[in-house]
Amino acid sequence: MRLREKNPVTKEMIETIRNKGFENKSKLWVAVAEDLNRVRRKRYEVNLNRLEKYAKAREKIVVPGVVLGNGEVKKRLEVAALKFSGKAKEKIEKAGGKCLTIEEMFKENPKGKGIRIMG
Repeated sequence: MRLREKNPVTKEMIETIRNKGFENKSKLWVAVAEDLNRVRRKRYEVNLNRLEKYAKAREKIVVPGVVLGNGEVKKRLEVAALKFSGKAKEKIEKAGGKCLTIEEMFKENPKGKGIRIMG
């Protein structure tokens, strides 16, 4: 896989997640690494109203892109993303949820059990 990312920190994260995903036989983390390696203009942008509509309460979700603050979240969610807008982070935490980086969620759960990709 050719890495498109120019940011050295993100590039290293993609390589680490992909390699460890293969080692742990975790299709989820390999898919996240491939989604993060997309061209920037095609990366995922997920609004809170989409999280509210499709996620179940207390679910762990990975967004290989950006979480935006359009909409409301009433469910307690644990969301990992590349970036969060200020409003999105505020609304998720106000609902009792957690905002994590993708690396933090990967370290907590390297096998990827019980996590869902949303993009």
